[in-house]
Amino acid sequence: MRTVPLTLLLLAAHGAVAASEGEGDAALASVTVMGHYDNAIGTSDAASQGTVTASLIANRPALRTGELLEFVPGMIVTQHSGDGKANQYFLRGFNLDHGTDFATWVDGVPVNMRSNAHGQGYSDLNFLIPELVQRIDYKKGSYFADEGDFSAAGAAHFRLSDRLKQGLASLTIGSYGYQRGVVADSFAAADGTLLYGLELSRNDGPWQTPEQVRKLSATLRYSHGDAQDGYSLTAMVYRNHWNATDQVPLRAVQSGLIDRYGSIDPSDGGDTARTSLAWNWRRRDGDRVTEASAYLLHSSLDLYSNFTYWLNDPVHGDQFQQSERRTVGGGSASQTWLSKLGGVDMRNKLGLQTRYDHIAPIGLYATEARQRLSTVREDRVDEASIGLYGENTSYWTPSFRSIAGLRYDTYRFKVNDERANAHKFSPKLSLIFGPWRDTEYFINYGAGLHSNDARGVTGPDPAPPLVATRGAELGVRSQWLPGLQSSLALWRLDIDSELVYAGDSGQTEASRASRRSGIEWSNHYIAAPGLLFDLDLSASLARYRDSNPIGNDVPEALNKVASFGVTVTDLGRWFGGLELRYFGQRPLVEDNSVRSASTTLAYGRIGYQLNRNTKLTLDGFNLFNRRASDIDYYYSSRLKDEPADGVNDVHFHPVEPRTLRLTLTHSF
Repeated sequence: MRTVPLTLLLLAAHGAVAASEGEGDAALASVTVMGHYDNAIGTSDAASQGTVTASLIANRPALRTGELLEFVPGMIVTQHSGDGKANQYFLRGFNLDHGTDFATWVDGVPVNMRSNAHGQGYSDLNFLIPELVQRIDYKKGSYFADEGDFSAAGAAHFRLSDRLKQGLASLTIGSYGYQRGVVADSFAAADGTLLYGLELSRNDGPWQTPEQVRKLSATLRYSHGDAQDGYSLTAMVYRNHWNATDQVPLRAVQSGLIDRYGSIDPSDGGDTARTSLAWNWRRRDGDRVTEASAYLLHSSLDLYSNFTYWLNDPVHGDQFQQSERRTVGGGSASQTWLSKLGGVDMRNKLGLQTRYDHIAPIGLYATEARQRLSTVREDRVDEASIGLYGENTSYWTPSFRSIAGLRYDTYRFKVNDERANAHKFSPKLSLIFGPWRDTEYFINYGAGLHSNDARGVTGPDPAPPLVATRGAELGVRSQWLPGLQSSLALWRLDIDSELVYAGDSGQTEASRASRRSGIEWSNHYIAAPGLLFDLDLSASLARYRDSNPIGNDVPEALNKVASFGVTVTDLGRWFGGLELRYFGQRPLVEDNSVRSASTTLAYGRIGYQLNRNTKLTLDGFNLFNRRASDIDYYYSSRLKDEPADGVNDVHFHPVEPRTLRLTLTHSF
């Protein structure tokens, strides 16, 4: 049996960190990043796992910050409210709502908010400054021992830069009052590097009620050492205020009551804030890699929404406020080491993850024009969890390795004076074959979980605290053509309890067990220096597992996604690109009698390098000015003078019309 080189095992043990910095000793020189994605042979443990590099983030236009997650192949990011609210996410047959079943992290700090005032797993990425993102590591499926709550469909880890190659200052102006300014730089300080970034933006949007987004994001980061032996300390501050034009009933637009970009309740909107401090440390000592992190986060959220108008309260209307004040503390520690058993080289990893959420108060209030009328519910929530995991990678032959993992999660819930406890074991197994002729083959299996809202798992009729998931995947990854990275995955996922959106409360509610299955094909091709193509196709089927006369389709389940992109970076001083995105039809009710329309959008960019340090970029969104929907729901609401029991109707949030944004960027 050929021995796997020590350097190779060490790179596999912490290759993501090593590749992210691009600096260090000669051993790291073998890590090569291709184009926009680092999905080369030998870099992943599943065909659907990969890394997005900073070059793609810099070269592709994004209408909203949350669209950074659309770099994950097959992910769709939309919005059904104002741009200060968490986005709506779709992946692998899921309407993930605002983040349930997809875990998102920024430098070791969780973004998903459990037991959130608006929805379980609420993931608001608006605090992130895209220019500071160094890479995005993504995984799909529940096959990874180090991924816990909310990761059934997958997970994404945003890694921030320790240093910038150049400082930058940019100013953007655009349609509908859009303005954005960013300044960022890094410099040597106290034997390390100090990085800062500041973003200020405002936007009114195309809405008849101006959105009046007022956003501030700031990041300050000190790092010492390198990817092998160093640490970082990062402080982030975020504030946002906005008006919201939520989804509107189709009948109101068709009758001429409101414009397509109008609203029924113009006082909807919100305020949010987030402050965090995070510490990350890593050390390589011989054949061991030790990592640790800790974070402290404080956030606030006030959302004012009215989805049913005058259905429940014909006098004051149905607007409600969802409010919370939250403090989160947590951390993680892991150690990876090499060993040999019976002549088989092994990589072993043990890890610990902890989190504690204190939410007080968290409330639901009846309001009119953002003025409180009554308290529907107000609670004090304390939720704690510990996750322990172990993982063994055995290199049986040069072309076959196995990864066996086991994860244990334990939770404690306290809502006022009521308590609940839960725990769960989640086994994982992956088999990786190859490469043969520049092709790898993957078999993955894993059990996982998502937690339910603490307010629903206590009391006289509690829901299950932890919902089990089970997934499997067959995958192939190939580089048979020079410059091409191609991945194909067949997958299936079972969930013991589906979470679906409820229009009358604006929250997700537990439903029946479900099964999803699908196929994904992802391609990234460097056709020539400076010419890159991306093509991602996916199809899925989502059904409830127990048959019911009302129907077995999962409402809002994504079924088809296609995206195509071309990027040109070397036409003299010119550069640019084009991106097409197709978001397929979806059933809106269980019997599939009402369906959404499909949505096809085109984004484009053209830029000119004025001089060595200054460039001008024009981004266009919805280039063909399509009248499509960001989101569609089907439920009952009541407009004035309608029957007391309301009218069942499609409620939609339109995509923004053609939008242009001009950016001047200067590097220094």
